[in-house]
Amino acid sequence: MPIVNIPQDHGQHIDDLRTAIEHRATWMYLLLDEARQRGLNWEDFARKAIRRCGCFHGESRFSKTDRADVFANEFATENVKQIFDLDICETTEERFVCEFHYCPLVSAWQKIGAAAEDIPQLCDLAMEGDRGILATIPDLDFCLEQTLARGESVCRIVISKVARDKRD
Repeated sequence: MPIVNIPQDHGQHIDDLRTAIEHRATWMYLLLDEARQRGLNWEDFARKAIRRCGCFHGESRFSKTDRADVFANEFATENVKQIFDLDICETTEERFVCEFHYCPLVSAWQKIGAAAEDIPQLCDLAMEGDRGILATIPDLDFCLEQTLARGESVCRIVISKVARDKRD
């Protein structure tokens, strides 16, 4: 499926933030591409490094909570909502479900000429940061249900309270 990734206009401030994220996604791709040219497999190092980054941010930026709604308020700031054209589908103590209608990372990978078959893997590697954040919050679980990078209509993330029997 072709990737449809068209941003809504939210003004210059949000465009500037999107450009900053695109810049980071561009150098992420170029680093990985250089590694591949040297015979390295992305999976051998990138996932672990990006997850470490997520864990760092999880430890320093997010509350240790078992409430999905508390996490939602910290994660889905107004800037994040606008940058990613994010819709909040559900926010309860048990679940936080959101859908991203635009992704500046995917936009950057398309602009730099990343192969279409690499974009879903790049996306999944980048999402390791979010997985790392949630790894620091043991009472909440992360599920990536859909992605723009795979040609789906949205990136859909579900954060849910871990069942008590899974914590033990």
